[in-house]
Amino acid sequence: MTNIKGPAIFLAQFMGDAAPFNSLDTICAWAKSLGFEGVQIPSWDPRCIDLKKAAESKTYADEIKGIVQAAGMEITELSTHLQGQLVAVNPAYDALFDGFAPEEFRNNPTARTAWAVQQLNYAAKASKNLGLNAHATFSGALLWHTVYPWPQRPAGLVETGFTELAKRWLPILNTFDENGVDLCYEIHPGEDLHDGVSYEMFLEKVNNHPLYYTIHRILFCSV
Repeated sequence: MTNIKGPAIFLAQFMGDAAPFNSLDTICAWAKSLGFEGVQIPSWDPRCIDLKKAAESKTYADEIKGIVQAAGMEITELSTHLQGQLVAVNPAYDALFDGFAPEEFRNNPTARTAWAVQQLNYAAKASKNLGLNAHATFSGALLWHTVYPWPQRPAGLVETGFTELAKRWLPILNTFDENGVDLCYEIHPGEDLHDGVSYEMFLEKVNNHPLYYTIHRILFCSV
């Protein structure tokens, strides 16, 4: 039987420029006062964490973990929802999603994608350093614009899109596997992985990766 822990809260919606929402220690204390026991940390927000530093320094990762624990909380996962989205972006949405990347990678889809992939690799290593066994992300979307079947989709378009999606994510899955961290896709409208059918298509395209049971750990959270 699975023992459910919590409740936990995703900090991304609440981070802000005013106290207590402008630093990890104070927002954790605020969440604790509301009865929460865990926090999911948005890895893109420097007020919470330096993701690259957490990936490269176990000492720094321990410091972040200590800040959360000092508030009587635990880290449930790191989140790369924004970076995961940028792993796969249809060109029609370039302008919409450029704001998810640092300014130096905007208006350059190739550089933006490479940055996003590196962020996911950092997240795998940072999660390991933090002692976490799961990570939350989005799949990105190459095909969402085709979800409504008009105009009719050419034969093979969806299969081609999922082949490309799997090609981009398979090395990332391998990195998470190497670090002993489950990669959990949030099933969400706007993502190529948005329901059971699309999830199963992706699973087939990654050849039932050793993280088969890992990517079945679908997270449902409000973002």
